[in-house]
Order: sequence, then structure tokens, then C-alpha cells
Amino acid sequence: MPSDAIWAWSIIVAATAGVIIRPFRLPEAIWAVIGAGALVLLGLLPWQDALLGIGKGVDVYLFLIGMMLIAELARLEGLFDYLAALAVEYADGSPQRLFLLIYLVGTLVTVLLSNDATAIVLTPAVYAATRAAGAKPLPYLFVCAFIANAASFVLPISNPANLVVFGARMPHLTEWLRLFALPSAASILLTYVVLRLTQHRALKEETIARSVPHPKLSRGGKLTAVGIIAIGIVLVTASALDRQLGLPTFICGVATSAIVLLISQQSPLPVLRGVSWSVLPLVGGLFVLVEALVKTGVIGQLSALLHQAVAQSIPKAAWSVGIATAFATNVANNLPVGLVAGSVAASDHLPAPVVSAILIGVDLGPNLSVTGSLATILWLVALRREKIEVGAWPFLKLGLLVTPPALVAALAAAIR
Repeated sequence: MPSDAIWAWSIIVAATAGVIIRPFRLPEAIWAVIGAGALVLLGLLPWQDALLGIGKGVDVYLFLIGMMLIAELARLEGLFDYLAALAVEYADGSPQRLFLLIYLVGTLVTVLLSNDATAIVLTPAVYAATRAAGAKPLPYLFVCAFIANAASFVLPISNPANLVVFGARMPHLTEWLRLFALPSAASILLTYVVLRLTQHRALKEETIARSVPHPKLSRGGKLTAVGIIAIGIVLVTASALDRQLGLPTFICGVATSAIVLLISQQSPLPVLRGVSWSVLPLVGGLFVLVEALVKTGVIGQLSALLHQAVAQSIPKAAWSVGIATAFATNVANNLPVGLVAGSVAASDHLPAPVVSAILIGVDLGPNLSVTGSLATILWLVALRREKIEVGAWPFLKLGLLVTPPALVAALAAAIR
């Protein structure tokens, strides 16, 4: 093995470990950028290839910017507080009903607006709802993290990683539903059942208010709600037409923010300051790390191994690659793993069950750890804004209970 490849892999492993562990409590983005920069500065990856890797994430960057803008606008306009009051009223004093309600809303938001939207948009609303109801927020906030990944393959738009895995080979919407409707249903149901069981004691001991003061929704809040609905419609339409999703989301987010701020004569600075811009260099750094893997021949080796497995048994290969991919997302995050998996799938012209298993591993596997998916990282960022810290070990203990049943059920439905 060439020494350059060994050095490159060592840097990639160290950078990935930094993203996961967050030494000195530094943001995840710093470690991804340091790793990417080291690869270039040490001559292990040409700067042109690093730029190529960054360029592969343009659609994801645009998608995230649009979502983060409208989420921050909704927070500032009081939309989350308004929705929180509605949720408490419908729960009618039942913690279990509030838990289910949040799960159903989280499923809907993930399916129509993406798992990142669930992390960005729903998490602050759930925190506001539990705070208003006098409840301990963590059991309900866990719903946002887990449903964001469990429902993220109902539609192509439900997860940016789907764009990364399939790229230009994205199946038509009807074909997608044929492949993933049943696995998605299994994933959503099993995740709820196990998550609900793990939170049974916490919910049983909880007492929540039947009603809270109902804030009046401002005109800006109403326009922001319309903008969120518009984004959902645009994304579903773009998916049905096989169009990329980043630019439409970006345009909707910017347009909605501009309209609301102009009508209310507000400065855009509070919205811009509230956006978690560090997510963008994090994603860019991860894409550069993957480009280094491509250049060191990892993709070719994985393709050869998978080709051999498929030749022996398609179902066995599908199970193996699905579980392996799910595990890998928790080591290196699902966006770069999705990019690697997509490159492997494109080079091998794999059977549908194998490709489906890869996607399920990329989308659902990250529920095991806090850094498995970008959505979970965004969820952590949202929690930190509210001064709530969830460590890697407590999340892993819960993920080890919730993820395997849902993963096995979804793979079984896809490989049937």
C-alpha cells in the first residue's frame, strides 16, 4: 500500500474522529475543515480535486441555506411558539398523546420537507411546546432526532443523502414508492414502538399542562408558514419532475425571508446571525474527505468486493451491504458514506434490492449515533442553542435499542 494512501487515510480517520468526539468542545466543522486542509497542504490531494469535491455538494448547500433561513425566520416571527400552544391543546394534558403527536408531525415534516427540516424547523417548536407545557423536553426532542432518519426515505426529497446516493440516476417518483413505501412504513412503525417503550417511564412520571397562553400569530408568522408550505409543494413537484432540490429550496427560503422582512420593515441581520453557517463548511469538508478516498482507490476496491458478493447471492449481498453501510454512516457520517456508496452503485450497475439496501443503510443507519447524519448534527446544534447537551454515549445507548429492529424490518421489506 503506497505511503501517501496510508497518510491520507490516517488524516481522514483523525478528522472523522474529531467530528464525532468534538475534542475541546470545538464545533464539528472545524475538524472536517482541518482534515480537508491537511490533505491539500500535505500534497495528498490536489487542490483541484478538493474543489471538485466541494463542488459536488452545491445542491446540498443550497438546500440547507434555504431551510435554515426559513427556520430562523419562523423562530423570530413566533411561529414555533404558536404551534407549540396548539400541540399542548391537542395533547389535552396527556404526555403520551403529546409524544405521539410530535412523532406524527415529525413524520410529515420529514417526508415533505426533508429530515434536515425536521432537525432545523421542528426541534425548536418541540422545545417551545414542552417548555410551555411544563414538561421535561428530552423525551420529546429524541422524537425529532429519530424520526428525522426513520422517515427519510419515504420520498426522494426526504433526505439530501438520497440526492447524493442516486445523483443523476434518481428513480422516478412512482418507481421510488414501489421500492421504498413498505420499507419506510416498517422503519417508521418500529422506530416509534421501540422509542415509545424506552421513554415509557419518563412519560408516565410526567405531568403537563392542558392549555397554555395562546400567542397571536403575526402577519410575518403567517407569511412564514405559507413559505414553509410552499417549499413542501415545490419540493414534491421538483421530485416528481426529477429536478434537483437545492436551488428551489434556496429560492423559496430567500424569497420568503425577503418578503416577510420587507413587509415588516425589519433588518435581515437577526435572521442571518441566527443561521448555523458552520454546517456548510462541515459538509464541504466531508465531501473533500470522500474525494480523497476516491483518489486512493477505495471506491474501486469496494466495487470489486460488492461485485463478487452479488455474483454469489443477491439477497445475501443486499443484507451484507445494507448492514455494513448502516454501520459505516456512524463512523464517517451518512453524506460522505452516501457519496461513496453512490459511486460504488453507479460503477457496478447493481440489482435493485442491493441499491435499496444501500440507501436504507445510508438513511436509517445514522440513528445509532449523534454524528451519523447531518440531520442529527443539526439537531444537536438546535439543542445547544437552548443550552441542552446530549452526549455521544447516552444517544448511543438509546440508538442501540431503537435502530436495529427498524433497520432489520426495513431491509427485510426491501429485499423480499
